[in-house]
Amino acid sequence: MSKVSFKTLAKIAGPLIFVEGVRDAAYGEMVEIKLANGELRQGQVLDTGEGLAVVQVFGSTIGLGTTGTLTKFLGDAATLSVSDEMLGRTFNGLGQPRDNGPTIVSKQKFDLVGSGINPYSREEPSEFIQTGMSNIDGMNTLVRGQKLPIFSGSGLPHNLLASQIARQARVLNSSENFSVVFAAIGITSEESNFFVKQFEESGALGRSVLFLNLSSDPSMERILTPRLALTTAEFLAYEREMHVLVIITDMTNYCEALREIAAAREEVPGRRGYPGYMYTDLASLYERAGKIKGRKGSVTQIPILAMPADDITHPIPDLTGYITEGQIVMSRELHRLNIHPPVDVLTSLSRLMNQGIGKGQTREDHRSLADQLYATYAQGKDARSLSAIVGEEALSDIDRKYLKIANNFERKFVNQGVDENRSIEQTLNIGWELLSEIPESELKRIKPEFIAKYRSGKSGNEIQVQ
Repeated sequence: MSKVSFKTLAKIAGPLIFVEGVRDAAYGEMVEIKLANGELRQGQVLDTGEGLAVVQVFGSTIGLGTTGTLTKFLGDAATLSVSDEMLGRTFNGLGQPRDNGPTIVSKQKFDLVGSGINPYSREEPSEFIQTGMSNIDGMNTLVRGQKLPIFSGSGLPHNLLASQIARQARVLNSSENFSVVFAAIGITSEESNFFVKQFEESGALGRSVLFLNLSSDPSMERILTPRLALTTAEFLAYEREMHVLVIITDMTNYCEALREIAAAREEVPGRRGYPGYMYTDLASLYERAGKIKGRKGSVTQIPILAMPADDITHPIPDLTGYITEGQIVMSRELHRLNIHPPVDVLTSLSRLMNQGIGKGQTREDHRSLADQLYATYAQGKDARSLSAIVGEEALSDIDRKYLKIANNFERKFVNQGVDENRSIEQTLNIGWELLSEIPESELKRIKPEFIAKYRSGKSGNEIQVQ
């Protein structure tokens, strides 16, 4: 169907309009909507059948009427003009410049919908990405091509963590290009100014592309924003051979917009009112991360979502956990203790950690040290719970040592400044310092040769990456 216009607008429901008499409209086809006053808006076909086309409007539907509105079906799918000039720029949720810069004009246009990477074409992720955060690098390592979400709660500093990762992340031992595509969904103007300021002051803006959708913007833009970011990331990765880190915050706002559209379409709701196809919709975004055989570039994803009522079984984090390769979980208890970032390493997980660590990647003792730290911290937390009942004086000597390590683990290993960028060597050395509090006989998860080599009190300068 090509550039056919209709005046048969039958119904307006939230961000959707229903156009009658349309027989050949295609799913995803772009639509131009002309109001009675001459104003132009854009939309996209969401559903079609029996002569009725459901169009989602990009922007507000205020001012639209069933009479006097002209709907033109353009015959093309939604695309984004992509160019190297996007680096260092800030755009809104529709891909339009919001930094007073020129509009991106390019012959290269990529389909916004995109698709997940064919499993046969996927290359196994293997390269370690250093975020500068000990709780991630040391305990839940991020690997190039991985999708590793951050599960947070309302009021927790996940945006602060996101901006710090965006500033500090780099591919270790690599001189290849590395860039960041940052997408913020449904944020306030204050948060928007914060992100822009963080990128500008750190100098990271020059290698970054920002898409900022404000809470005052129409909800329909929230559906587009992550797709704009991922389309840009795919261009930089597979056409310009860059390593791209995509950070999307907050996926909860995206899912709320998805639920709003489903309600406007009068669809049968699924769990907690979310559409039954939300799993498929989220997978269509998350599965666009990865490495492709024969291509140098890669797309790594860190989606961030706020768990409603801190409920990790809520449909949004629950479905996200099924699709992605682990999760970083933020703790309200640690936040109350003024620990930044308040990451609970015991409930966090990186399923691809083993592919990105060890000799030749980080250091030969990384895996066993992380295992020992997990066990020691867990035992220390058990001792803390016991001391709350019987008192610390009633604990055995070894339990008091484990309790001390648990406290120091939170204050010295997990906790770090908002501008503190730790190397992987520093992170591992801090771990060894913590374990120096317990007898060598308690280090049951570390090989004797590693204990002899790294427990001897060597300085960070003397310990080299293996």
